[in-house]
Amino acid sequence: MRALTYQAKRKVSVETVPDAEIVEPTDAVIRVTSAAICGSDLHLYELFGPFIDAGDILGHETMGIVTAVGSAVTRIKVGDRVVIPFPIACGACFMCQQGLTTQCETTQVREYESGARLYGYTKLYGQVPGGQAEMLRVQLADDNAIVVGNDLPDERYLFLSDILPTAWQAVEYANIPAGGTVAVFGLGPVGQFASRIAKYRGYEVLAVDPVAERRTMAERHGIITFDLTDTISAELKERTLGRGPDSVIDAVGMEAHGNPAIGFAQQAVGLLPDALARPAMENMGMDRTAALYASFDTVRRGGTVSLSGVYAGDADIIPMKTLFDKQVAIHMGQCNVHRWVDDIMPLVEDPLDPLGVTDLITHEVPLEDAPALYEIFQKKEDGCIKVVLKP
Repeated sequence: MRALTYQAKRKVSVETVPDAEIVEPTDAVIRVTSAAICGSDLHLYELFGPFIDAGDILGHETMGIVTAVGSAVTRIKVGDRVVIPFPIACGACFMCQQGLTTQCETTQVREYESGARLYGYTKLYGQVPGGQAEMLRVQLADDNAIVVGNDLPDERYLFLSDILPTAWQAVEYANIPAGGTVAVFGLGPVGQFASRIAKYRGYEVLAVDPVAERRTMAERHGIITFDLTDTISAELKERTLGRGPDSVIDAVGMEAHGNPAIGFAQQAVGLLPDALARPAMENMGMDRTAALYASFDTVRRGGTVSLSGVYAGDADIIPMKTLFDKQVAIHMGQCNVHRWVDDIMPLVEDPLDPLGVTDLITHEVPLEDAPALYEIFQKKEDGCIKVVLKP
């Protein structure tokens, strides 16, 4: 089969690799019909080389048609159309029963003291082959394949694999009070959906992004947008009686603009031999925290900051005095996709498309074109907001 593989920093290629197949009786195999490039794939493309081997298959936003099932699979069958959540969870352990499927005790990657295995996402999360490919082996298939109907196109369902539940969780974790205001930093795919979900729920949404095309897309859905300026926190506070928004969602994460010194350090660690780079990233890694600091500065006293953007540094400097003085609550974590699907599905299948699911994709290309689109997406060129690959 053909698959998008990591080769080196900022270098991916589509290669012929062995076909996905049943390994465990709880497995299934799907023929991939759509796979998306996620913003967190860019972390692999740019920063996480020490935890990836050349030839690893990337991708964790995937859907397709079941072509084979293992002997222990009973809930899904050959021919089903399914979406695959990016975390792999058993559905039965203590953590899964709490709705914390990204902390699944059955699939936790204990070697690195990480949470549940993830598709296409480094040794830190199990080094599981991803879904930017013609086929995907689905692990624990009965608990990790969302069966969907056949009447709607892929773009209605594909984002249930990650970014729609991630945005939903970001809004849930933001603890926005009734009639309240939320600021969203970052209008990439998750920020777009988080803004729309918050707007759908009746909150005032103030969204910030330096890219004009992203602001224009958000404005189509009734979102009030702002360019990223040196005075953005003051602008947002002025809109909210001088207090700041009740809640702030950071949908940017560690690839934020700003702090060139930390950006340089990230690049330097990436140049070390893997044996040195891995412990350096695990124990001394630092993120570019411009969006995080802006969130802390902007949120009102007693408000909540919800982090959906991925951070990976264990040596980040956090302004604890400010957070304590302002009495800021922080809620964060990988998205527990399985927990939110039943809440989101009716909106995805609503003929009125209230979340504008069909208004996100800017580039739909064959799988073979994926390397070029990784570069375009990473550089934010050509109005690129969301890329879907068609194997």
